[in-house]
Amino acid sequence: MNDYRLIAVDLDGTLVRSDQTISSYTQEVLLRVQRQGIKVVIASGRPTYGTLHVANTLHLDEFGGYVMSYNGGEISNWATKEMLHAQTLDSDVLPYIYMFAREHGMPIMTYVGKEVVSEVADNDYIRYSSMRNRMPIRQVGNFLEATQGAQIVKCIIVGEPEQLVSVETELQTALGQRASAYRSEPFFLEIVPQGIDKARGLEVLLQKTGIRQTELIAFGDGYNDIPMLQFAGMGIAMENANEEIKKAADMVTCNNNDDGVALALEKLLF
Repeated sequence: MNDYRLIAVDLDGTLVRSDQTISSYTQEVLLRVQRQGIKVVIASGRPTYGTLHVANTLHLDEFGGYVMSYNGGEISNWATKEMLHAQTLDSDVLPYIYMFAREHGMPIMTYVGKEVVSEVADNDYIRYSSMRNRMPIRQVGNFLEATQGAQIVKCIIVGEPEQLVSVETELQTALGQRASAYRSEPFFLEIVPQGIDKARGLEVLLQKTGIRQTELIAFGDGYNDIPMLQFAGMGIAMENANEEIKKAADMVTCNNNDDGVALALEKLLF
């Protein structure tokens, strides 16, 4: 077996299939990897609660794995549930992006505890987030009042892809150094604390665990995965990824619907 000690794996478009399930084969390979002493970290843009069912399916609590949610905004030891790292949006940023969304006629949402919070419930994209994360929507009368006092890592402005192209650039310029704005999906414009990305989150985790960069394997398919694919000792892109993302990786595996993660691990480790 090669000297790898940590596997970071994105969820959507990478580990989970289009129907939001993980095949029994992929699950067994990841359990086998953990039995060998290699740790697994879920590295996702989802909120922490939205990763719960995957983390439990992979028995991360039993094997001492980790959950890195919000693209690195939060990192948890899944065995102890200890929060190892957390970054939240500055309180003065929330009113600004709320008014920005209102002025552009676009719904805004966030995650608080186990819920998706928004003034709008009847929206296909917000319902998609609710379904994917298995978190119910809590429709509120006033977004700012409902989130007051909460530790918010991420807000999302939702809209049609063609609308968000120009809105993304406008918001990036307006926010400056106060926060980062980028599209994680064509219809999701995410706003997170400045400096958050999966590579920086993994760097924090490596420092806390003593694992070296060369001992890290990372899997991903999206633009937000590029930093960690380039950071890892072995960065692996999915076949369903864009060509730009594949070029950032060391190798390409099969797509997420055909056990790409498991097949690559079989090849590299066994």
